[in-house]
Order: sequence, then C-alpha cells, then structure tokens
Amino acid sequence: MERLQPDPIKQREIAFRDPHPDPQQARSAMLLLSDVEGILSAAIPDLSRNSVHVRYDLRHICLRVIEALLFELGFHLDNSLLSKLKRALYYYTEENELESLASSHGREQNTRDIFMRCYRCKTHGCRDERPEYWRKYL
Repeated sequence: MERLQPDPIKQREIAFRDPHPDPQQARSAMLLLSDVEGILSAAIPDLSRNSVHVRYDLRHICLRVIEALLFELGFHLDNSLLSKLKRALYYYTEENELESLASSHGREQNTRDIFMRCYRCKTHGCRDERPEYWRKYL
C-alpha cells in the first residue's frame, strides 16, 4: 500500500481582535506577510472581517512561526476559545506533517537495507557453508 504524502502547501486564516492602535491591522499584516519567505500569498477575504488568509509552503515556514512573528510585531491575534483550539490543532498537524515529510525521503530504501543487514547477520538454516561441489552428496 502506497503511503500518501501530505500536501506541503497550507492555507490558513489568521484572525485579529480589537482594540488595536492600527484600525486596519489585517491590511498591515497582509502587507508584512507578503514579503516573508515561504508565504505564497496573503489576502484579506472580506473587508468586514478582521482576518487574513495566508497560503504558505510548510517546508519553509509554519503557522506557529507566522503567528509568533505577528505577535512579536505587536498585532493582536484572536484568542477566543475556538481560535485557540484551531491553532493547537494546526500546530499539531503541521509538526506531524513536517516529520513525515522529512522522514519519508528515502525511507523505503533505508528500511530495506536495515532488514537485509539483519538477515545476513542472523544464523539460520538458509545458508550452507559447504562448497558447491559438496552440497549434492548430502
């Protein structure tokens, strides 16, 4: 059974809360994030909402780093219970996907080599130490 690779391109919504000195903090965050390496796009989906949709490559950057960057720069992220639950789930799944992406590269070859080395080192009945010309006499 072939194992599917996780998609490294992620799309997430980052919500902000008020009050903030910048009344358009979603727009400011969008402009800031558009220049960060690994972020493919940043857009404001609806002008009435205070959030940014971000598409990024997980091999270069993750949601935890993006939100830490925004927090360090003074943006007020939404910390409602639902947002915290989503955030924790995204962090967890992205960490697992990163481990899967890193470990799956060449994994089948490494696993086969390990089993072959173990098989050669074990003593078992599949190996006949006698020369070929002596084997047919017994």
